[in-house]
Amino acid sequence: LCCCEYVDRRGERNHLAACCCDCEDLDEGCERWLTCKSLPPGALERIADTVADRVRVPWFSGAVKVNLSLVPPLILLPVLLHVAALHFLLGLIVLTSLPVVVLWYYYLTHRRKERTLFFLSLGLFSLGYMYYVFLQEVVPRGRVGYSQVVALTCGLILMLAALSRAKKDPGYLPIPASNKKSLLGQGLPNKSVRGSSNGLHGITMSGAASGRAVNGEAKGYSRMSAEEPEGVKKDWCTKCQLVRPARAGHCRLCGRCVRRLDHHCVWINSCVGEQNHQAFILALSFFMLTSVYGITLTLHTICRDRNPFVALFYCPGAYSDYSSALSFTCVWYCAIVTAGMGYILLIQLLNISYNVTEREARLALRDNTGRRLLGGLAIDTGQYNRGFLCNWGHFLSLGSSPPQHSAEDIV
Repeated sequence: LCCCEYVDRRGERNHLAACCCDCEDLDEGCERWLTCKSLPPGALERIADTVADRVRVPWFSGAVKVNLSLVPPLILLPVLLHVAALHFLLGLIVLTSLPVVVLWYYYLTHRRKERTLFFLSLGLFSLGYMYYVFLQEVVPRGRVGYSQVVALTCGLILMLAALSRAKKDPGYLPIPASNKKSLLGQGLPNKSVRGSSNGLHGITMSGAASGRAVNGEAKGYSRMSAEEPEGVKKDWCTKCQLVRPARAGHCRLCGRCVRRLDHHCVWINSCVGEQNHQAFILALSFFMLTSVYGITLTLHTICRDRNPFVALFYCPGAYSDYSSALSFTCVWYCAIVTAGMGYILLIQLLNISYNVTEREARLALRDNTGRRLLGGLAIDTGQYNRGFLCNWGHFLSLGSSPPQHSAEDIV
């Protein structure tokens, strides 16, 4: 293949120059739109698949496909922030509607059980763009010292390092070789789980929960405790064809079983499990510290001689010039994101303190088997809770020893 050629989803050789040619679904859709006729069922999905397959960039061994979910944050975020900096009312509208749009997109993808890189792209680009605005608009004002810039940069680097570790294997259970072929026939991706966009639609089940369906999607799971030693609770996963150890669960988006599954995080586009839970908490902690520090430095520069918390709500000179307005708008954007991530971190810390995973907490609420604590922020199932210190000791020891590939991993 030359740099502009590729093999399309039909297995045919194609060229970038023919990106707008030979698309019957698109032609039919345009014709029906011009004649005010409704589209046939599934037409929009086929058109979207064709467009997504043809959006590529030239590369040495053939044109590389571009994931369309990466593009919107790169374009919309700078545009919206610059528009919000034009006037206070515009800023209020943009900063109010932006979280609503993100939550709507999350609901849409979550309902369709789709994996997307949109949230990971939004998070990483937000970090990069906020850092760029800080260096371009805040540092030249002369109120931020060299050591403060170095401290902020180090915090950002440490957060990215922890995020990179959190993106690695969360603790996937190995699929028995004898069952890989049958699982591929059911829809399990042949490539790495990270590249999957259509995971199996199974639902995670708790090792302590019953075999009843979760949200009506977990049919086919059966308890295998009769064949196991007394006191050891394990599950049989019909999707992965293996016996899961206690607290492991099946992720419906990744299509794999994960040891001590906590939840599937859209911000890292991966599961949070036994092997990466510590790195996930570390990344959230570094983000909170770095974000709060950057917000404080920016507010001290824009709103001089004011308390940062007061300046966040009352800064008379914020819209005196466009540079200050843009910096103030970015501060509010960071504050909104930081508040959301702070809530996630708080729930995670409370769950660790009671030795319960997010998945186990949801199942306990569904089955009314857990106790609500601290106004409903924490859920105590009582099954694995051994006290505050023991619970944190257990969490800090996660992943310290490699998992044993025993009979619990195979059939």
